[in-house]
Parts: sequence; structure tokens; C-alpha cells
Amino acid sequence: MDSAELKRYNRQILLPEIGIEGQQKLKAAKVLVIGAGGLGCPVLLYLAAAGVGKIGVIDHDTVDESNLHRQVLFNTTDVGKSKADTSVNKLQLLNPHIDFVSYPFKITLNNANSIVQDYDLVVDGSDNFPTRYLVNDTCVALNKPLVFGSIFKFEGQVSLFNYNGGTDYRSLFPEPPPADEVPNCDEGGVIGSLPGIIGSYMANETIKLICGFGELLSGKLLMVNVLDNSSLILNIGKNVDVAAPVNLSKKKYEVIDLETFEQLKISDPSLFLIDVREDFEFEEYNIGGYNFPLYELNDHWNSIPEDKKIVLCCTSGLRSKIAYNLLKAKTDAQIYILSLNK
Repeated sequence: MDSAELKRYNRQILLPEIGIEGQQKLKAAKVLVIGAGGLGCPVLLYLAAAGVGKIGVIDHDTVDESNLHRQVLFNTTDVGKSKADTSVNKLQLLNPHIDFVSYPFKITLNNANSIVQDYDLVVDGSDNFPTRYLVNDTCVALNKPLVFGSIFKFEGQVSLFNYNGGTDYRSLFPEPPPADEVPNCDEGGVIGSLPGIIGSYMANETIKLICGFGELLSGKLLMVNVLDNSSLILNIGKNVDVAAPVNLSKKKYEVIDLETFEQLKISDPSLFLIDVREDFEFEEYNIGGYNFPLYELNDHWNSIPEDKKIVLCCTSGLRSKIAYNLLKAKTDAQIYILSLNK
């Protein structure tokens, strides 16, 4: 760090929990922030101010006048502009020592892996369930910690997922609720100060995680109610039966059944079968091949051949589709999806 950086971060360097070593960790860290909305704005402001070395901002939306009461990065001159691009432009003025990257488009199943893999950890300030499940499952598959936050009316939640093998979002919410039961700020409203409070908690948790101090919210859910100033921390149990994200059926995969699989084996005995279910599922019923559970797939890259056709199998085919997207970034091999559902 140069003298300008030392002066800029002096007040937090004075903290023994951070010091020069912690500040260097912050400078070396790469953080991806999902959403530059109510939660994303305070997260981005405080991470940039703290000196996180690389910050990615992904948001496909544009600034609307109704955002301005809570999305504190923007003003009336920004209405109609890209949230991601506008955020980066303003954050560069706040801290020119940081490498900012704008992703002014939607995070999807097709691009999530390639974007997330470039960062050390992810902060999710998204406001919809499909994105939350997609981000969670991508982080779990790539073994990236995930700082999570959500808000509604006067209540907010914060947690740290997928840290050192700990709980993930599906441990808390195994499956998304029906679409007609999903509340949102557009319909239910939210007090403008709440995302500032929860976003600050999220930024604080991120800084603690990077620097390695304090008690983290891994395996815990912090719930805050600003209407009566109450707060509660719940312990979260780990859910071992992790499903795949929603809306995977929109991608065109080559899906086969057991009969077709048997025919393929006859025509090509070198076919490489990977069962991405959990160990206990594989023991209960398997059709051979290698058991590489989805969330351990990264540990087995060297065992997967690049010159053979690959078959990915699981109970419903959903986890195989996540594995497909991970493998497609590594190999050009032909990949089939096999569902064991009868």
C-alpha cells in the first residue's frame, strides 16, 4: 500500500483486529455483489470505502424514481441509467484505488459459473427467489462463501452461507415458495432506512470474513425488526439433501433415459458416468460409474477425461444440469443428462 492508502484507511488500520495485515487482506480480496438496489447500495459503499481490492457489480436493471428513497447511490439525474454502470462510476469517485467491474445484465444459469468463479466471495442483495437459489447453488458448487441479506417492510435477515462446509441457503429454505405466495417490496413496501441497516450488516460480515476476526453468522440467521428494535439469532441446521435451482428446464440439454443409456454403453463402452448425488443416495441405488457429489465436483476435475463422452446422473436430472454447466466451462466433451426417476 502507498502512503495515500495508508492515510485513507488509517482509522480502521488502528483497530488491532484489522491492522496492516487485515488491510492487505482487504486489498487482495475480490468480492462480487449481486444487485445494486436497496441492499447492494450500502454494501457497495462500505466495501469500497473499506478498500476491498476488486468489486464486481451485477444488475440488469435501470434506476427508477421509486428507487431513490432507499437506493442511496443514486439521485434524480440517474433515473433511466444502468444501475451497475452508474454504481461503478460513482464508486470510482469514492475510492480510485479499487478495481471495479460492471456487469449490466442479469445473472443466469448460463453465465453464473463464469462470473462467480473469478471472485473470492459473493454478497447477495437480490430481491427474487430464482436469483437467490441460482446464486446459492453456484456458490456451493464452486465453494465460494456467500453473504446473504433480505428485507421486507420493517424486517431484515442476514446470514453467511457455504463457509467452511457450513449451511447454505437451501438449509434454510429447501425449495422456493409458490410464485403467488412470494411477498415483495413493490407490493408490501419497505422503510427506506431498513436496507441501509441490513446492507451495513452484510458489509460488516464481509469485512470480518475477509480479515478473519469476530464471530461470523455461519450456521446462524440474524433477524432484525426495526419497528420495535428487536433482534434474534436463529441456529440453522444443515440440509444434506440439496436440490438444484429453479427454471433449469429453459436450457436445451441432451436428456436421456435408462434405456438409452444402456444402448449408449453398448455402442461406446468408454462412456464416462458421473453420479452427482450424495454418497448415501449412491449407496441406496446406483447404476455404476463414479460418485462425485455435485458440491465436491471441483475436487475431481483431474479424474474427468476430456476425450470421452460423459453422462451425468442424479435422481431428477436437476443437479446434473448444474454439473453440466460447470463441466462445459472445462471441457468440450459430449455430455448427456440421465434422470434416475422411473
